[in-house]
Amino acid sequence: MPQDMQAIEIVAPGKLGTTHRPLPMPLADEVLIRVEAAGVNRPDIMQRQGLYPPPPGASDIPGLEVAGTIAVLGGDVRHLQLGDRVCALVTGGGYAQYCTAAAELCLPIPKGITVIQAAGLPETFFTVWSNLFDRAGLKPGETLLVHGGSSGIGVTAIQMAKAFGVRVFVTAGSARKSAFCLELGADAAINYREQDFVEEVSALTSGRGVDVILDMIGGDYFPRNLKCMAFDARLVQIAVQGGPKAEINLLQVFLKRLTITGSTLRARDNAFKSAIAGKLREHVWPLLESGDIHPVIDTVLPLAEAAEAHALMESSQHIGKIILTV
Repeated sequence: MPQDMQAIEIVAPGKLGTTHRPLPMPLADEVLIRVEAAGVNRPDIMQRQGLYPPPPGASDIPGLEVAGTIAVLGGDVRHLQLGDRVCALVTGGGYAQYCTAAAELCLPIPKGITVIQAAGLPETFFTVWSNLFDRAGLKPGETLLVHGGSSGIGVTAIQMAKAFGVRVFVTAGSARKSAFCLELGADAAINYREQDFVEEVSALTSGRGVDVILDMIGGDYFPRNLKCMAFDARLVQIAVQGGPKAEINLLQVFLKRLTITGSTLRARDNAFKSAIAGKLREHVWPLLESGDIHPVIDTVLPLAEAAEAHALMESSQHIGKIILTV
């Protein structure tokens, strides 16, 4: 094993740079992964900008999901072996040649899925399952509205919801993105630059509204979301790219019996995340292996070009995931 490794660090607020760090060693319930690929996510950009510091004890190196080979086992790890090929959800440290991960948050790379594709699974799949199925209680036969349908979260939500018998509407920012979402299985795609999504949802549901909304925008989307919601509908807020403040019409909340909730994943403990991992392995990994769900990869760049990967994500020109290879 080498004594140090190449990594990407935040050298100044807003700026990434290449560095060398000592090789991290796993705790008793962790493993060390020789990283072959790492996913890029919006929280990485927020961390680079100084808006989303890592939780206590987490690496300051960006990167929340990796795929590769187990190189070192912690002393208490029994269900994994050296050389196992895994993907893992991590609290930081993914933009590096080696990364520690909680053993219980390592999942086998599904059969037929490449290591590059696998690196784009954990953050989005954990997030979508936790928020749509656990928190919102999305059920077969219901209707879902996903804002940002062509994002990494969006393409995962479309496929997962459709696989479980849900009618899916999305918003997207171009005709190209809307067409992709429809090809992926969405029942309707609304170009928010040209159409009013409130009017479109009303027309699509004959005025009833949708049962669940997954929103990453916030801001002025919030009061418009309330207008889109059916009786007993649930709104799940997972980011606020449009700003954290909004006006709310409380009449709509109690007259329609609405549930408004939200969550972040990174700071949750391993027991919480492990429960999600178990559900993914049982319910979703078979769908990946059968091809009913597939990862959507937009761009693959080498680790040294992490800054370019961030610039691409900030441009919002991508569809699906951006991956760094190590």
